[in-house]
Amino acid sequence: MTAPDPMRRVLDVLDLEVLDPDTFTGGSLPKPGGRVFGGQVLAQSLLAAARTVPEDRLPHSVHGYFLRAGDVREPITFAVERMRDGRSFSARRTHALQRGEPILSMITSFQVDQPGLEHADPPPTSVTPPEEIPSAADLLGAIDHPVAAFWTESAAFDLRHVGSPVYLGPAEERTDRQMVWMRARGPVPEGQAMHRALLAYACDQVMLEPVLRRHGLTWATPGLSMASLDHAMWWHREVRVDEWLLYVQSGPNAHGGRGLGAARVYSQDGVLVATIAQEGMVRVPEED
Repeated sequence: MTAPDPMRRVLDVLDLEVLDPDTFTGGSLPKPGGRVFGGQVLAQSLLAAARTVPEDRLPHSVHGYFLRAGDVREPITFAVERMRDGRSFSARRTHALQRGEPILSMITSFQVDQPGLEHADPPPTSVTPPEEIPSAADLLGAIDHPVAAFWTESAAFDLRHVGSPVYLGPAEERTDRQMVWMRARGPVPEGQAMHRALLAYACDQVMLEPVLRRHGLTWATPGLSMASLDHAMWWHREVRVDEWLLYVQSGPNAHGGRGLGAARVYSQDGVLVATIAQEGMVRVPEED
């Protein structure tokens, strides 16, 4: 059974404690395996950086590297370096630290809202609406397993795959393309910095799924080992994570134990709000 407001727990973790004007600390959500969820530390690092810039400067891009696995039992310190403040742009580097060592290093660029050239790739046509697709909770809710519980009871976002998901069984077609609807399961405070941080939080759940889909793998593949290595993200327009968002995904490459995932994110009315790319370690046991 889904918790009444799983989003509240995420918001509590994103509410960082201030140690000094450029240093913050926070905890982690529980996760199977005890490793910090990558999307969580991305969102926390972005919000730490956002606290050091004027409110009229919103994040428009992040580029980060996951350097070590984080431990959910240990607090995380977020040290922000003020790299540049120009007339229109600000840049901040955030180091997320545990036991004095970085688990994530990320640069965020902020910009004042300005007019300029305008165009965007159109959304796909004839996409099944989210109301007609079963959620992850519908598909996994009856399974007594900690990973299934993470995707259902503990998940702050409602995920709905257009087509078959790859939770337990391989996709019907081996393709590196997939589409996923996503929306917050609870109320989200106003403010673009928070909504953009939550988009970073949410996307880490599905970014490497096209690689699994392409190779006939699933999240339940025995011996599968996956970890995010780096993450790049661009916000193009205002976004609301408490409204349905469509992730149009691809996995253009896999090689050397790594896979690359990419996504364009559209609002339900077809506006391109973000573009994302992530490379991750994807390892499977060698066949005898």
